[in-house]
Amino acid sequence: MKKITLLLTFFVLITSCGVRQTRESLTSGDYDAAIQTAVNGLKNRKDAKGKQDYIYLLEEAFAKAKERDLQNINLLFKDANPSNTEKIYNTYLQLNNRQELIKPVLPLRLIKENRTAIFPFEDYSDQIINSKNALAKHLYDNSKALLATKDKMSFRRAYDDLTYLNGLSSNYKDVASLINEAKLKGTDFVSVYTKNETNMVIPIRLENDLLDFSTFGLNDNWTIYHSNRQKGITYDYGIIVNFRQINISPEQIKEKELIKEKQIKEGTKPLLNAQGHQVKDSLGHVIMVDNFKTIRATVYESRQFKTVQVTAKIDYINFTNNQLIDTYPLTSEFTFENIYATFNGDKKACDDSYLSYFDKRAVPFPSNEQMVYDCGEDLKGKLKGIITQNRIRR
Repeated sequence: MKKITLLLTFFVLITSCGVRQTRESLTSGDYDAAIQTAVNGLKNRKDAKGKQDYIYLLEEAFAKAKERDLQNINLLFKDANPSNTEKIYNTYLQLNNRQELIKPVLPLRLIKENRTAIFPFEDYSDQIINSKNALAKHLYDNSKALLATKDKMSFRRAYDDLTYLNGLSSNYKDVASLINEAKLKGTDFVSVYTKNETNMVIPIRLENDLLDFSTFGLNDNWTIYHSNRQKGITYDYGIIVNFRQINISPEQIKEKELIKEKQIKEGTKPLLNAQGHQVKDSLGHVIMVDNFKTIRATVYESRQFKTVQVTAKIDYINFTNNQLIDTYPLTSEFTFENIYATFNGDKKACDDSYLSYFDKRAVPFPSNEQMVYDCGEDLKGKLKGIITQNRIRR
């Protein structure tokens, strides 16, 4: 019995909260929120006495929402502005969807008034079709007008409208071809190329690899980057990688000699006192301690070293007026290093960090061209970062 009472109390509290929320939405003019909350509250046990408030509120919210929507449609028609067609179409959809939301919980009985709740539904199918056709015509005509301009932002708006129109009414006239036209016209094509302002020859494979944007994923919805110009495309912008300076250090071998010492345990020996006599324990046994000895080794370490630094600047050019938009610095460094070593003495005296060096030997230094190319991955990453963070159109 106690459990049943608790469940009923919980049910009443839930219903009370839902009714209060519905009333607040209705009072604030958010009629559709009030309708949604009331319908949710009536999906179960709609004939229960505690659900009566939901029904009164739903009846009132529906009437007010319908009245407001029809008034808005009337004003939009009187305004006679073609741009209102989308609002008119969406409002008719809203009127119809609201009815479809309520239908599953009907009929609803008002106990005190001994009547069925009134929801004057209408058939809006003709209005929806007519407003949809009017919207489609407006979107088509407006998009055609936008495509007749010379403004890329207008082309992009036309693309959005045509895509919406295609979803609204597939196979409408020549919309499919117009979408492709709007996409092409609205896209910024960017030519990315290099210039060598240094006194060195840039490895051709570095230039090719640096401008391999297929692995970058830099293209976005309205920007396409080409490292090789294509016929039939008018490029709007250019990104120029100007190599300014390439500094390559001489091939260096630095050598150093290190003395390594370490104490290692070598058995045990008797413990001696200050007088040099053996120390015994209480039982007369000689006390033994660890016997340590010092081992030594001489390490001859060699370090091969060569560095390259590539300095460039990235210029953004507007090809329409041949004006410089912005410039960004780009610097990359690469270091070749090989450490090897030999030793004389006891190898155990050497630190563990040296052990790997003993298995290495001197290797040929990389060529200057290879050093420059080895900067490539770092250059690509930094170039990608500059382009990603500094889009052509912000």
